[in-house]
Amino acid sequence: MAKQSNLRITPLGGIGEIGKNMTVIEYADEIIIVDCGLCFPREDMLGVDYVIPDITYLRANKEKIKAVIITHGHEDHIGATPYLLPELNVPIYGTDLALALIERKLEERKVSGIDLNIIAAGDSFQVGSFKIEAIKVSHSIDAAVGYALHTPAAVIVHTGDFKIDYTPIDGKVIDLAKFAALGDKGVLALMSDSTNAETPGFTLSESKVGETFENYFKKATGRIIVATFASNIHRLQQVISASKRFGRKVCLSGRSMLKIAKIATELGYLNIDESMLVEMEDLAKMKKNKIVILTTGSQGETMSGLVRMAAGEHRKLSMLPGDLVIISATPIPGNERYVSNVINMLYRKGADVINEGVANVHVSGHACAEELKLMLALTKPKYFIPVHGEYRHLYRHARLAESLGVKKKNIFIPEIGKVIEVGKRFSRFTETVQAGSVIIDGLGVGDVGTVVLRDRQLLSQDGLFMIVVSISQETGELLSGPEIISRGFVYMKESAGLLDGARDIITAVVEDCAKKQVADWTTIKGRIKKAVRNYLYENTKRSPMILPIIIDM
Repeated sequence: MAKQSNLRITPLGGIGEIGKNMTVIEYADEIIIVDCGLCFPREDMLGVDYVIPDITYLRANKEKIKAVIITHGHEDHIGATPYLLPELNVPIYGTDLALALIERKLEERKVSGIDLNIIAAGDSFQVGSFKIEAIKVSHSIDAAVGYALHTPAAVIVHTGDFKIDYTPIDGKVIDLAKFAALGDKGVLALMSDSTNAETPGFTLSESKVGETFENYFKKATGRIIVATFASNIHRLQQVISASKRFGRKVCLSGRSMLKIAKIATELGYLNIDESMLVEMEDLAKMKKNKIVILTTGSQGETMSGLVRMAAGEHRKLSMLPGDLVIISATPIPGNERYVSNVINMLYRKGADVINEGVANVHVSGHACAEELKLMLALTKPKYFIPVHGEYRHLYRHARLAESLGVKKKNIFIPEIGKVIEVGKRFSRFTETVQAGSVIIDGLGVGDVGTVVLRDRQLLSQDGLFMIVVSISQETGELLSGPEIISRGFVYMKESAGLLDGARDIITAVVEDCAKKQVADWTTIKGRIKKAVRNYLYENTKRSPMILPIIIDM
């Protein structure tokens, strides 16, 4: 009888961070990848558009990869697909909505030839040695699933992002019976969403948001503007349903809002009467109490519809006194300041603002502590691996598992790139593979590294100090200059003394190099940079980026 292999689990993202979810699961010489997401840049990543996982390990093991399976259609789970799928060139499996959103991304990047396979909750399909079951879960986007991966060695359950909602808008509840049945048969390892592990109790049902919308729509006398995630189709449906009940027309604002609403309507996830939709150009002719504007911008994104309206920069829509603005989302960690700024701008325009801190206009799509405990109790795993969250979320989730009787030695708090090997008789951390982040900046993928980011940071903090000198190629003597250009460092007209001192130092350095017959331009530039840096810091306590340019004549 052939010896069974252990399972290897390697997170390439989504661990110790929010977003960029990607997990590699290996059995023998076969690999299944769960999700392919991105995350948005930190504040110090100036000019960066997105961050995606480093797939160096997958490139080195490309022949082993059998498929990518997608849990749902949020950016942090599918956003990297147009960048990474062409390299991997393997089949991808997901629900119709997730794959429709991926297909649109591939079209935008002009990527073709990807093998997309639609599955539905409850389906089972075979990929190599893996028999994979898709399990219905509730989340803040439709068509979300978890997965049970059956191998000759054992079963692993990956919940994906989930919550336990007994009264979902579409009436399709999470398949707790399937999780329980898997637990009765035996689950070797559970990988479970940790985002809300710090929050006690249960997550509120999405239907509670609908009740709040009803109350505000009933009282509103002017326009209603609702900002939410475009992907939260249940939220869009509740806004549309409330609008219909109170005789209001709906205007969709924002590219992603229009795109996702169109896809969701075509697939039957969004029910909207075409006669209810109006164009922005028609709003000026309508009564204010007959209008609902459904827009992007719940995270304070600079170019979003809500922010441009609040700043008075939208080409077709302006914020009006008496508008009721409902921000139906929680700020993603790091976005709190942007959301606060847009709320202040809205109040200055005379709008009334309702957000999560004021009323139940948002509920999370992630399970809180009691739901996480229920998932653990149903699946009864031997090994537990918390996923999807910052370290503090993973830690709290691990402690929840321990409180339910999972042995501490069988709980693994994962790290990006660190391989976890699990088998029926033992488990352990093994080697660490190359992993991390790849930066997307415009059309560039991975061509912006830490050096470029550090330069951008320096420019943003202390500015640029450019030096232009003409030097004789034969003698090394200074022929003209130094000319100095300052941007973002000092106002040149008011800093004549400082600049004259810098010119004297540059002249002295060039003359000394000529005297010592230093002919290497790189060496001369380095000496100029060092001398000027010391001089500027001594006189200003600031360190601008110094850029010497030598013109040889």
